[in-house]
Amino acid sequence: MHDGGDTEQSETETRPSRLARLRRHRVLTSATALALAATATAVPLVMADSTDTPPCHHIPASTRALAKDPTAATRALDPGDDMSRLPAVRALIAHERPCGDGAKALGAVVEAATRAPDPGTPHTVAQARAAYAVVEVLDWAEVPDGMSPGVARMLADYVVDEARYLSSSDDATGPAVTAEQAAPDTRGWTAYGRFLAPGEAHPDFEYRDQVSGAETHTDRLIEEVARDPEAFAILYDAERAYFAHYLERLTDRGGDPDFRPEGGTSRDAYTSTATTWPDNDLQDIAERIGALMKHRAAHTRDGVIPDVVAFDKAVARRTRGSYRAASRQVTSRPPMGDIAGRPVSGPLRGEPTDGRHQLLTVLDAWAEARDVPEARASAMRRIVDNAYVRGVWLKY
Repeated sequence: MHDGGDTEQSETETRPSRLARLRRHRVLTSATALALAATATAVPLVMADSTDTPPCHHIPASTRALAKDPTAATRALDPGDDMSRLPAVRALIAHERPCGDGAKALGAVVEAATRAPDPGTPHTVAQARAAYAVVEVLDWAEVPDGMSPGVARMLADYVVDEARYLSSSDDATGPAVTAEQAAPDTRGWTAYGRFLAPGEAHPDFEYRDQVSGAETHTDRLIEEVARDPEAFAILYDAERAYFAHYLERLTDRGGDPDFRPEGGTSRDAYTSTATTWPDNDLQDIAERIGALMKHRAAHTRDGVIPDVVAFDKAVARRTRGSYRAASRQVTSRPPMGDIAGRPVSGPLRGEPTDGRHQLLTVLDAWAEARDVPEARASAMRRIVDNAYVRGVWLKY
């Protein structure tokens, strides 16, 4: 989360374009082929006829079977608290060119391993660790066509966690935390977000492992999968559902109902108010939606999306609808999977990819229904609008 200041990441970090990465992988594949020929090493690859096409990788039946056995899938993708199984996770799912429907099969394995199996079911610690591992393994990777929707559904299932930014990762101690570790303190505050479901574990995407070198960047993975219209629609739906979910749990003055000013001894206990962290959270959500539009524009500019009109039509077909906040304050605390699976309020109206319109329409309807003071409603509009624009334009 933002700490209230404009401490956005600078433009010093560069990311190679998708085409550049494809050229890099082609060179690496050719070099690997020469090395294997010299050593007569056998690998489970099917070599293509064309000398310019890299080989595809057969996904074995044992891997495909994991999609129908969530318990086994979670066990296979769980890196462990010490991250010792991360190489095994990488070997299982990190394949840039699976043969046939292999990419879709890998996406199904990711879903089975990380997502809550039923509505009302919180994520386990093992599932949360597996989600961390998937993001780490696929970070900077070329997610193959067909796998992106499955990865997007996983990210949507952790919509509270993937949208969370802390000012520092120094306090992160592992790839996931228990519900007890994520529980609010005496002031009603927790670094893991507002309105958390009891009993739910959370991946800590801020964690960096000193031994394995593991670290995650959900932004970069979202950028990668957003080139797929189905994945784009899944992420767009999840963020808008979270926005409505969040608003309807605030007080009539747009504050955190769980905030307690007493009971703290840190400096934050005296500087935070009931609206401090709601403002930060709403910024994060709006910025995520703006970032989706940024990725759409960048992929179009780079030729990854060859026809943006066709892309937008495909997104519109796959978008579930609109999400409106309830007209009365809601006190339930559902698990994250239920947030992403929230029922729609009706069809999506207006330009689907005008994220600013979609956000402000929902915010204005909520403020009117709840009779939020105009000064507070105006402040929230500015926060959401500025964050959305920042997400559209900010480079990282």
